[in-house]
Amino acid sequence: MIFPQVDAFRGGENLIRVVGHRGARGVLPENSLIGFDFSLSIGVPLLEFDVVLTADDVPVITHNHRLHAPSFRDAEGLFLTGEEPKVSSLTFEQIQEFDIGRLDGHSAYGRRFPDQAQMDGVRVPRLMDLLNLISDPKNGDACLMLELKSDPDLAHDTRYREKLVGRVLQEVRARDLSSRAVLHSFDWNLLEACQRQAPDMPSSYLTQLPENADDVGEDSSKAVCPDFRGRRDDIPHLVKQAGGSLWCPYYADVTAKNVELAKDLGLCVAVWTVNEPEDIAKMIALRVDAIVSDYPGRVQRHLSDLGMVW
Repeated sequence: MIFPQVDAFRGGENLIRVVGHRGARGVLPENSLIGFDFSLSIGVPLLEFDVVLTADDVPVITHNHRLHAPSFRDAEGLFLTGEEPKVSSLTFEQIQEFDIGRLDGHSAYGRRFPDQAQMDGVRVPRLMDLLNLISDPKNGDACLMLELKSDPDLAHDTRYREKLVGRVLQEVRARDLSSRAVLHSFDWNLLEACQRQAPDMPSSYLTQLPENADDVGEDSSKAVCPDFRGRRDDIPHLVKQAGGSLWCPYYADVTAKNVELAKDLGLCVAVWTVNEPEDIAKMIALRVDAIVSDYPGRVQRHLSDLGMVW
């Protein structure tokens, strides 16, 4: 099947796409409407973000399965301490009591993003809030790389997977945006459920080799991602066999060989998460299709300096 939204992420001879990771996490609060709107406003209409279900089955946009202490503040304006409550244990109304507009600069996570603006009154958005934003005619070229977050505690629960996929699809279809969304996950079993429930939508397969360290302060993908140890250059074949349209590998895992193989198989290659100038340059040299970045402006600058477009 040909999926028009895949072409939105596909590069060309003088073209590499730029994808705003969690909006533009390097400069604005991550997975926030203001971050998404900023990315759209600078000519980066491709958005990558994370979806988790609340206790009342509302799809919300946040990365971790627990409220992230370095970026969640309570009603008194204090960053969370102690055990982080699970998103799935709270209703959407309860989650709205927390502010995500600042980062705790004393935390290891906060020190990773020293340039992120500090704001007040920023709340966790619903998936529907973002869908409403891109439904605005001025954002008609926006496409979504929608990551369904698989809870490791429920990774083998078929009913949970089907419910998560079903609720996400219900909202995407309610706004008639199926043709502008890609379903994206590290959990290949979850992507099977996506293909069953939404054969009209493409699947994007996230991968990370186990030898690479996890990012500080973030849920690890390794609990749900297949173990590709010793199979680096065979991953594109596995993605294609699984029914994938996009391969989204960790940038340190790509080589000239596996990028070429993936393209020969017809896969679109979108690498994550590429922030440092030297790494951006390497990915451009490899001619990946798309670069997912917390700093979309940095990628734009590199491409512009080379006379390339995005």
